[in-house]
Amino acid sequence: MDVPVVTGRVMDMTNTTPIQFRKLRDTKNTVRFEEEMPAGKPPIIGTIYVQKWFAGDADKLTITIQKEGN
Repeated sequence: MDVPVVTGRVMDMTNTTPIQFRKLRDTKNTVRFEEEMPAGKPPIIGTIYVQKWFAGDADKLTITIQKEGN
């Protein structure tokens, strides 16, 4: 199993959460994505804008966040 590396450190998988996003619409230079939330749960991030050069024609994105500190 590959272990993701973030900024030269090994990611602690117990404090990580993958978040799924679906494409809402294109804007001038970005693509707007909205978090797909399970029923009854509030959003963690909500809406994100990703530059078109990166998003390309993707309909979905997954972003993994990691909690650090106390």
